[in-house]
Amino acid sequence: MNKPVPGGKARTRQLAVDRDYLVQRMLDLLAIPSPTGMTDRVVAWVCEELESLGIPFELTRRGAIRADIRGETSSPDRAIVSHLDVIGAMVKELLPGNRLQVVPIGTWSARFAEGARVTVYADDHRSYRGTLLPKKASGHVYNEDVDKQPVSWDNLECRLDEVFDGGRTVADLGIQVGDHIAVDTNPEVSPNGFINSRHLDDKAGVAAVLAAARAVTQEECHLPFDVHLLFTISEEVGVGASHVLHGDVSELISIDNGTLAPGQNTAEFGVTVAMQDSSGPFDWHLSRHLLELCRDHDIIHARDVFRYYRSDAAAALEAGNDIRTALLCFGLDASHGYERTHLDSLMALANLLTHYMQSPALFERDDVTIGPVGDLLDKA
Repeated sequence: MNKPVPGGKARTRQLAVDRDYLVQRMLDLLAIPSPTGMTDRVVAWVCEELESLGIPFELTRRGAIRADIRGETSSPDRAIVSHLDVIGAMVKELLPGNRLQVVPIGTWSARFAEGARVTVYADDHRSYRGTLLPKKASGHVYNEDVDKQPVSWDNLECRLDEVFDGGRTVADLGIQVGDHIAVDTNPEVSPNGFINSRHLDDKAGVAAVLAAARAVTQEECHLPFDVHLLFTISEEVGVGASHVLHGDVSELISIDNGTLAPGQNTAEFGVTVAMQDSSGPFDWHLSRHLLELCRDHDIIHARDVFRYYRSDAAAALEAGNDIRTALLCFGLDASHGYERTHLDSLMALANLLTHYMQSPALFERDDVTIGPVGDLLDKA
């Protein structure tokens, strides 16, 4: 088979992405608590899923996953990265009675923590149920002060569902400062395709990546380059893909949520190509290559710019990797809060990924990390 011409017209096959598989894998992921710093269980689940798909993988020391789908050329190659960690909370102080002072893991508002059902994980593998509540939680007691109190993590407590009598304290449960708190997801998939849940960022994205990988491997599709599937474990605290890349990767596609809100241009029912986030513009050529694939294959899509947002790609560049980066998004309403997406958006994302994995190189000169101008200026 002839090697695709760099920069040439993409000739890719339409593959059958399994909607039911995508939804079930998403629900499986949502059922596994994985706030940043407590990701071993979800890593183990993804490893088992990759084994079932026949995709080899390796782990970093801390547990980030690098899986490999073989192509015609092993280097340079491509990477698609999504993250397994989610936002959560941590015990800051043991308070009198059945209460804990908490701090956030990741960046999210206490407004969306109020009322959340949670699990507190102690060091000895015991776990305890509870609820995140503001200090003044009852209008029958505090009247209008309930609405006047600040929205702040300093004003938030975790109420444990435990009996404290006979001098028993929170410390007697084995709970200590620094214990992780995972927030319930409560997923709901509606018949019309809407999906409501906590932590769709980024477990819905991971499910879309797995669905695309399954389609490519099951149909034994020809890929011009090796594709690495990277699953990171600390994106929500800014580390992202800085620790799982090697020098052979020339293109990195980050998979994350696109924000639906006034002033944004994210596609609610399609895929969104982010042109810039808070870390700066993404690669000109790679982003437009993805847009061309959308147009060629009638994938609903949009372009957007995110001002208060960064992804795995930013951490990869900050770590010193000389790679082209792009960001693909599924549409998400109320990110880091009471999130909602639509299955059509996830399917559009998965379909685009199958075409990207089959598509030709952007430039012939990308075969080397540093070299002559080559064909770089052909598209100038």
